[in-house]
Amino acid sequence: MPWKKIGPMDQKIRLISDWKDRYLNITDLSKKYEVSRKTIYKWIDRYETEGIDGLKDQERIPNNHPNQTDKRIVNKLIKMKYQYRKWGPKKIIALLENKYPNKKWPVVSTVGTWFKKYGLVQQRKFRRKVAPYEEPFLECRNPNDIWSADYKGQFRTQDNRVCYPLTISDNKSRYLLECEALRGPRYDESRTVFERIFRENGLPLAIRVDNGIPFAGTGIAGLSRMSVWWIKLGIRPERIEKGKPQQNGRHERMHRTLKEDIKMELGKNLKDQQNKFDWFRMEYNEIRPHEAIGQKPPAQIYEKSKRPYVKKPVIPEYDLKYEVRKVKDSGEIKFKGRFYYLSALLGKEQIGLQEIADGAWCIYFSFMPLGILNLRHNKIETLEKGKSVTHVPGLKCNLCST
Repeated sequence: MPWKKIGPMDQKIRLISDWKDRYLNITDLSKKYEVSRKTIYKWIDRYETEGIDGLKDQERIPNNHPNQTDKRIVNKLIKMKYQYRKWGPKKIIALLENKYPNKKWPVVSTVGTWFKKYGLVQQRKFRRKVAPYEEPFLECRNPNDIWSADYKGQFRTQDNRVCYPLTISDNKSRYLLECEALRGPRYDESRTVFERIFRENGLPLAIRVDNGIPFAGTGIAGLSRMSVWWIKLGIRPERIEKGKPQQNGRHERMHRTLKEDIKMELGKNLKDQQNKFDWFRMEYNEIRPHEAIGQKPPAQIYEKSKRPYVKKPVIPEYDLKYEVRKVKDSGEIKFKGRFYYLSALLGKEQIGLQEIADGAWCIYFSFMPLGILNLRHNKIETLEKGKSVTHVPGLKCNLCST
């Protein structure tokens, strides 16, 4: 038969029992139960006042808080918050200070805590941000060096359906490669458009886009399904900084001209709108003089790329200076005995790692650096802005001879 375990409550009850029998004094009880005399007096006092329940462990929270906000002030703040539900603590305190200048009101953080406690604050949804693009932009010297792509702001056609124009232009010649009326910025529809343009005009060296879908994602290096496909084709996906559309100014200027044309007459439906876009593109490319290229129409400057579109791109190759790993379907790689998560978008793809410092390895997908694997901290860090590691000797690059 196992011995019964004696808990703290049982010890207290036995101590009180010994004290009631008067066989042991307080000093003897202190030695027997290894408890201070002060504690024994406290337990006896609680027992005489509350009985057995007085021996239970009690909360140590003080009854009064010297820095506690006056309930009348809290009620005033809550009442004001109910009246102005969209206002934050700063505005409500400012209003009360103007209305009651002689009263002392709590600080903003304290008021915010009270609002949260009473459920008067609507929590914002956590949104993962797209990682900034840290590589320098390529120089635009010839047609097809850099294309720009973007979705012109959506609008509704006459049948009240939404239209998202996908626009693609060549930065050197200003040639408008495509203006496609789509129902939304979705990957499948966008890829179909790009495949057609690639077959007709060949491949550029880089495509400059913003940080929206489907061009960028919230994973490592801002990768998306679209940018992974471009990299496999040997196209560098360049992304402008958030809130700086001037970095893609040539394309934005074209959007301004397109917007003015759309205002003239909306299409009856998506098909009719596409006919209007086709007419606009023909006029923009072949008739309209462009000041930036000597008042010539873009069609006189643009020429097709000599890099043909390949439906099945070649698997990225890395030389002996690189440790090659195959990304699992889960998006992980195993390196130096540990697993590191990259992106599920790279599942079954091969990536290369090159040691650039003691315990630091640069991660590449084809010619594109994704981040720095820090073995000392066992984590993947983002690249430092302005410090390009793209053209490292020994890397087989699809864009140049290095």
